Amino acid sequence: MDDYRLITTSSPHIHSGESVSRIMFNVAIALLLPTFAGIYYFGFRALALVIITSLSAILTEAVFQKLRNKPITIMDGSALVTGMLLALNLPPGLPYWMAVVGAVAAIALGKQIYGGLGSNPFNPALIGRVFLMISFTTPMTTWINPVDGTTGATPLSLMKMQGITTDYAKLFFGNVGGSLGETCALLIIIGGMYLIFKGYVDWKIPASYLGTVAILSVILGQDPIFHLLSGGLMLGAFFMATDMVTTPLSGPGKLIFGIGAGLLTVIIRFYGGYPEGVSFSILLMNAFTPLINRFTVPKIYGEVKAK
Repeated sequence: MDDYRLITTSSPHIHSGESVSRIMFNVAIALLLPTFAGIYYFGFRALALVIITSLSAILTEAVFQKLRNKPITIMDGSALVTGMLLALNLPPGLPYWMAVVGAVAAIALGKQIYGGLGSNPFNPALIGRVFLMISFTTPMTTWINPVDGTTGATPLSLMKMQGITTDYAKLFFGNVGGSLGETCALLIIIGGMYLIFKGYVDWKIPASYLGTVAILSVILGQDPIFHLLSGGLMLGAFFMATDMVTTPLSGPGKLIFGIGAGLLTVIIRFYGGYPEGVSFSILLMNAFTPLINRFTVPKIYGEVKAK
């Protein structure tokens, strides 16, 4: 059987037979696992949010490409993946119209304004989430408990504000309040391992990201397992920090990116005003990607030093 693994690295390249649509199809399959967990715990609203953000992202992409007289490429699946990722970063009780606004911002401000897929410097789904956080702070920080449907604090908020810990089992299987993508770390890990096995994700970024958070948590006297399982860290490490367009190309660059994201996440979680720091840490490291690439790109094939 032919090997269709995609290796993101510097040139020279030999075409592997992969396509954008095939890659995005597999990412969407992996995302279905945490999506099913969100639907299981939060019911119809979770399913509706995923459908609404996905359709809004696809429609926004088509409209922008039509206005720019560009080929409409919604069938490549990239807008679908952006919509699914955005939904997994939203509170289950967020009004539907706000979810639409977030999806439009994700595609328009996070992708199409730069020229479309492959040209965007920042992860579009995270642009959509941060746009909503800034515009609608209260709805974006109102969380629903999956057990009784009442509002309550997330495990990270309870730890930061009251020093209350959450049982590991609840964090691992997702029976906690938070965004849809904070449910069931187990299924997120399985989806991430699937992408690593397929060659779409390099293990260096999630390993260095998660490892940095764990090590710094121990150094600072915090519970590393709690911080690994809580919040959006698992989803961010496997599905957003590994975005092929917005992360470094070289192996050393990926390690630097993951370590930097982990460091920023810990700083924001422990010392910042927000209990969570995954979205901001990844976006900040996205901004450093060109610089990281510049200093870590391998020597050009055949290049020799001038004598």
